[in-house]
Amino acid sequence: QLQASGGGLVLGGGSLRLSCAASGRTFSVNAMTWFRQSPGKEREFVAAISWTGLSYYADSVKDRFTISRDNTKNTLFLQMNNLKPEDTAAYYCAARDIFHFGDTRENGYSYWGQGTLVTVSS
Repeated sequence: QLQASGGGLVLGGGSLRLSCAASGRTFSVNAMTWFRQSPGKEREFVAAISWTGLSYYADSVKDRFTISRDNTKNTLFLQMNNLKPEDTAAYYCAARDIFHFGDTRENGYSYWGQGTLVTVSS
């Protein structure tokens, strides 16, 4: 099971840190990923990280967001800096066994968190 938290309302240019707490065998999976869904849009890839810390990002968040994980605490993080109104979305964490560097599809994710809402005002 995955439990996402840390969302909230922030002014443009501000920062937030999302967390995703995992229980059971969920966190032993290789790929941990953040997706997001804005109102009226399809869910999109944000960032992913492997068990060993290899990561990649969507172009829209590169250089502003940082994904990390603490394997000892079974927790996934997303540090979001210089937030923009277009970052407003529900953010979801997900996990699957196989890590494919550069893969942004939703295929194969066995576990999903419930989502945490991020609202960025201009």
